[in-house]
Amino acid sequence: MHVGVDSFVSQVTDPSTGHVVGPVERLSHLLEEIELADRVGLHSFGIGEHHREEYYDSAPPVILAAAAARTERIRLGSAVAVLSANDPVRVFQQFATLDLLSKGRIDLVVGRGSFTEAFPLFGLDLADYDELFVEKLDLLLRLRASTHVTWSGRHRPPLTGQGVYPRPVQDPLPIWVGVGGTPESFLRTGVLGLPLMIAIIGGEPRQFAPLVQLYRRAGVEAGHDPADLKVGLHMFGYVGEDVRSASDIVYPGWHEMFTTVSRERGFRPPNRAQFDATSGPDGAFVMGDPDTVAAKLARVSDQLGGVDRVSIQMTNPRMSHGDLLRGIELLGTEVAPRVADV
Repeated sequence: MHVGVDSFVSQVTDPSTGHVVGPVERLSHLLEEIELADRVGLHSFGIGEHHREEYYDSAPPVILAAAAARTERIRLGSAVAVLSANDPVRVFQQFATLDLLSKGRIDLVVGRGSFTEAFPLFGLDLADYDELFVEKLDLLLRLRASTHVTWSGRHRPPLTGQGVYPRPVQDPLPIWVGVGGTPESFLRTGVLGLPLMIAIIGGEPRQFAPLVQLYRRAGVEAGHDPADLKVGLHMFGYVGEDVRSASDIVYPGWHEMFTTVSRERGFRPPNRAQFDATSGPDGAFVMGDPDTVAAKLARVSDQLGGVDRVSIQMTNPRMSHGDLLRGIELLGTEVAPRVADV
């Protein structure tokens, strides 16, 4: 199992000083976090895409380009790129260029996104939510397969054989599909034979086992090599000195984030009991000391029939830069070696 970090580059208020970290300082901190992840041997670092006030990740390729210039080994990627709201030609060009800059260290994870701000921002109709993604993924895969593409669809002007440049170092450029919990998404990804990145943000990871089986079965029946049907997980979490201290570091920011989301979506406000339950042995969060986190990752992999990659999402608006660096360090030096053979 490969282990990495995902970040949504949230705004941060330092919990001990009350200092509000501005965007210039926050992005500087982010690059320090990515450099550390590279030094401690983590497999990957992903940058999300949001178009909201509380996040600074609306332009992931720009951030990833800066990270590529300051790292040597770590794989860099999207977490996820909201393909539905982007032009697949530009997405391919941007990530092919990133692949050149990084000398072949880029993964493109595409999805529809769990927030919807990008749709009105770019003049798209939410009624086309599903159709946009299916059509644009089809075009993206055609662009990956061939320099010159003839294609037409409903949501973009046609291509009539124009060349799309540059071409990436990796052939093919790795494209993963980020999914939530809909069977149709797992089935479609399996039929296409693409690697799967599952966002587990609630419930119990073992509940995804039937969907993972559906993905693998669909891929094999479509004629794909089972070795190509990789499964990755995007999970919320943190590695600390012990379970309680890790939870205490994460909870204030988690409560702030999910209070905002609950208010917007009409959910019941979150509480500490809910957080602690979700952080427990069977919950969706990966929280605790290195032994606890490693044991949970191994157990989840077993429940899902094998997991190739796990990315821990540590974004938190109330976590100090020092605590985040410490979490990344422990993840790389203590957790990753424990699960390398899982």
